[in-house]
Amino acid sequence: MTSMNMVQSLNSALDVMLERDPKVLIFGEDVGYFGGVFRVTDKLQQKHGLKRCFDAPISESGIIATAIGMGAYGLRPVPEIQFADYILPAFDQLVSEAARLRYRSGGEFWAPITVRSPYGGGIFGGQTHSQSPEAIFAHITGLKTVIPSNPYDAKGLLIASIECDDPVIFLEPKRLYNGPFDGRHEQQVKSWAGHPDADVPDGYYTVPLGKAAVVREGEAVTMLAYGTMVHVALAGIQDSGVDAELIDLRSIVPLDIDTIIESVKKTGRCVILHEASRYGGFGGELSALVQERCFHWLEAPVERVAGWDTPYPHAFEWDYFPGPKRVATALKKAMQD
Repeated sequence: MTSMNMVQSLNSALDVMLERDPKVLIFGEDVGYFGGVFRVTDKLQQKHGLKRCFDAPISESGIIATAIGMGAYGLRPVPEIQFADYILPAFDQLVSEAARLRYRSGGEFWAPITVRSPYGGGIFGGQTHSQSPEAIFAHITGLKTVIPSNPYDAKGLLIASIECDDPVIFLEPKRLYNGPFDGRHEQQVKSWAGHPDADVPDGYYTVPLGKAAVVREGEAVTMLAYGTMVHVALAGIQDSGVDAELIDLRSIVPLDIDTIIESVKKTGRCVILHEASRYGGFGGELSALVQERCFHWLEAPVERVAGWDTPYPHAFEWDYFPGPKRVATALKKAMQD
């Protein structure tokens, strides 16, 4: 075990897989000699060589198209898109090619690619560096979408994604890269030391895709979150005084609906939290699923807490983010209905 932040744990996952599987390779914008804009691929080129970790032109469609071809012919590429906002030029390749390749070819070819990308706010990046597009990818049959909330899960989920034979969109919350976020303000604790998620195995292990984690057990209301919002949810629960059960989804496709149903049947209430805009966000799908599967157990309407239905604000991003106050308000409202 080693105390790691999320950048270090992701780097460790990539290092482990490069050593373990000669078919794994990494490429993207500035991931080689520079080690990535957030340093996730730091020193991997020096250790594993130019053929295993290398830079690509600034062409997201080209990066993903190349990765699909590599995957179809037996490799397991891990392309990085420098920011999730930049991934849209490659949307056609992901939707029309990667997601459908196994079905279109009758199982003759598939696309075992893991598309890594930093996502969400926290660096005052504005509209072109801070978006949360997970609901877009969750809608595409054939793509898996994974979003870790802590270093231990990040490493295990990334290894599991690389070993998966289907294309995976692996979204990395920028606010969690360099240390734990307590959910209350923009400042981060300097180290993960002492944090319950700090200790990460040095070698190989996996966290299964499609299995949620119960972060906090409770009896009064079920709260669903993923990524950075898990930490915001914990702060909001503490401020509210409500005995909430917090579930970290870990991946939204595949979704661990069984854990959600079990919790909502126990509590009879549900609050959903995500950073993306509310309208059309993945919280709407979660709400519909809870209503369909747990209608007879619900004692109050499902509540959603999310970002504004506006273009991402640059100067006001800390107001845009759902914070503990909004979470606490939703929890109390759920208890009053």
